Amino acid sequence: KEGRGEKAGRCPGILSLFCLSSAWLTVGISSVPQPHQRSLLHTLVSLFRASSKSEKKRLTVLVHLAHSDLTQLRETVLRISTLFSPQILAGQLLLIHTPPDVYPSVDDMRKEARHGEFYSRQNIDHAFLMSFATSLSEYFLLLEDNVFSAPNFITHIDWKVNTMRSDPWVLLEFSNLGFLGKLFHSKDLPLLAHFLLLFYKELPLDRLIPHFRTLLAQKNPIICRPFLFYPRFFFHISNDTQKARPVQKKDPYIPDNPPGAIFTDMKVFDVHFPWEAYTLDESFFWTHNVSAGNHLTIILNHPANLSKVQVLTGTIVDGKYALEKGQVELGYDPKGMPQYCTSFALLGHLFEGQMNQEIFLKSMGHDVSCVRLVVKANQVGSLIIRHIYLWKQNAKDMEGVQSWR
Repeated sequence: KEGRGEKAGRCPGILSLFCLSSAWLTVGISSVPQPHQRSLLHTLVSLFRASSKSEKKRLTVLVHLAHSDLTQLRETVLRISTLFSPQILAGQLLLIHTPPDVYPSVDDMRKEARHGEFYSRQNIDHAFLMSFATSLSEYFLLLEDNVFSAPNFITHIDWKVNTMRSDPWVLLEFSNLGFLGKLFHSKDLPLLAHFLLLFYKELPLDRLIPHFRTLLAQKNPIICRPFLFYPRFFFHISNDTQKARPVQKKDPYIPDNPPGAIFTDMKVFDVHFPWEAYTLDESFFWTHNVSAGNHLTIILNHPANLSKVQVLTGTIVDGKYALEKGQVELGYDPKGMPQYCTSFALLGHLFEGQMNQEIFLKSMGHDVSCVRLVVKANQVGSLIIRHIYLWKQNAKDMEGVQSWR
């Protein structure tokens, strides 16, 4: 169907709800369903809320629903079309689905995959996504299905593209995490899709993209700051697991770590990502050469009443790569999208890379929305942030507590 713009776009041979005309920017997302999670819905809300009325006229959001279960696919389409019907009718949101029979068989993918790494399906999903997006817009932005978008990200990207007009480029990066926030010329998408289909079993998507960039003669990455997109992570216990276990009194020694998003301006590499410092397993965040003012911030999905914060840095055995000078701050009164806390209070300083701080002033722990670890001095070499643990206050302990702010 003919939609916005002067020319109707061509429709590739993939099932879709609509066929859109050319926009300035297509945001492409390939989404694989996750049980009991609505991360895609949160991502779509963030994208549209972060865009002004004039920006939305330049935007198409293309979602590839990579569902193998048709019942689940129908439920997802119904949910999205109910919540986002104005955007669909305005031509701002497009849903596509690729029939399962166009994929290699599971047995073939297992035979071809190396070292048991099953990233093949992800590469194929994104190849189809990019093939469809070729004629939709001038530029294509690749996102994941669990992200926050910065306000007016389209205007920021437009400004950066304009500043680069005299410098040829293949890829601009508006995030330093995986394949999140990667901007391409749409004219390069057919070649990129073909490249992914040729090498889908060789490497994960986030490692194939730099190879593609190099092949098209952009030797070095172009990192664009400020970063405009951040992952939002959910820590979830399934209903089945909860039903299978009797209700037990919580162990006071086990942290709660309420769900939240993790932001940082420290260097991020292909292993040991920032959110691993906030998990309850033995993973950790690894970085190096941090500067005074660098931070790792947890923004809670909902304000929480905290009783204790523990931060552990460095290796377990000998304490190597610990943060030499740092402090922990509690944040309040979140605003914006993605959210940020508008006020902070100092909780305590790290000693020998550790902090284990009870929040004795209960009102200080009331309605906390952010927990921020701040680097206080330049530090050369590796840094390991092993754990950030949060404990919530008991409801009865909060009775009669008034805000101290």
